[in-house]
Amino acid sequence: MTTNRTDLYTRVTNAIIADLEQGVRPWHKPWNAEHAAGRITRPLRAGGQPYKGINVLMLWTSAMNQNFSAPIWMTFNQAKELKASVMKGSKGTLVVYADRITKTETAEDGQENERDIFFMKGYTVFNVEQIEGLPPHFYAPAAPQIDPVQRIEAADRFFAQTGADIRHGGNQAYYAPDPDYVQMPPFVSFKDAESYSSTLAHEMTHWTKHPTRLNREFGRRRFGDEGYAREELVAEIGAAFLCCDLGITPEIRDDHAAYLGHWLAVLKEDKRAIFQAAAHAQRAVDFLHGLQPGGAMDQGLDIGVAA
Repeated sequence: MTTNRTDLYTRVTNAIIADLEQGVRPWHKPWNAEHAAGRITRPLRAGGQPYKGINVLMLWTSAMNQNFSAPIWMTFNQAKELKASVMKGSKGTLVVYADRITKTETAEDGQENERDIFFMKGYTVFNVEQIEGLPPHFYAPAAPQIDPVQRIEAADRFFAQTGADIRHGGNQAYYAPDPDYVQMPPFVSFKDAESYSSTLAHEMTHWTKHPTRLNREFGRRRFGDEGYAREELVAEIGAAFLCCDLGITPEIRDDHAAYLGHWLAVLKEDKRAIFQAAAHAQRAVDFLHGLQPGGAMDQGLDIGVAA
């Protein structure tokens, strides 16, 4: 299904705004679902590849609203190819796909120039719990969680292998751009190891913005301005993606409650903002994964989305 680009931006942004106006951060929804069993994962395509960017938020939200536990989604035609059928009355979920075409233009002086034109398409997918007759492996329950201690140890290794300068002391967590280090309160000041790791995930997402890394800049000047709000939105979403990858629970920090109003202002002003934030968050997480032994950064096109 192809959907008008403006409609896509508006539909997705309005859904995110509706959650935020209720005080709900949609990137935390999976961890708040009482029905969720087993490991929380990124939504998966029929072939097992994880969705990225804005599609993760959209599919997490749909799964929570419709009480789906299965992480796998597919189109009507994909189900049909597997000799399966979408249940009558099932409500599909919008996902989006960004791509680009190269157009050759001729200037007044006769010189030809190539210009990339970006475009976005929307199409509908269904959760496997809405589909009858699929092979059994599509309905298999999520793998059990590994031991909590092992998960935290894996997270500690992940952050250490980035090579970031992570310091401890004081009572605030923040990233200092000019001296380029992450400051964390002492480990013992956190309520548990997951809280420490999820807070560090947030600050490490900020760490990726440095000019020598992803060079991300929104004109941040002071607390509450638009640039500040946009960067914090990237860090919030990036931390949720990273926590999902590391098998830990994101921390809903009390000191971030004040950001809700700023995010709402940004999203209401710019319908593309949540797409851009999700894209930057995805790039940040890919970058951190790329710093791991044997890791590879995903440099694919994702204007806020991946198909």
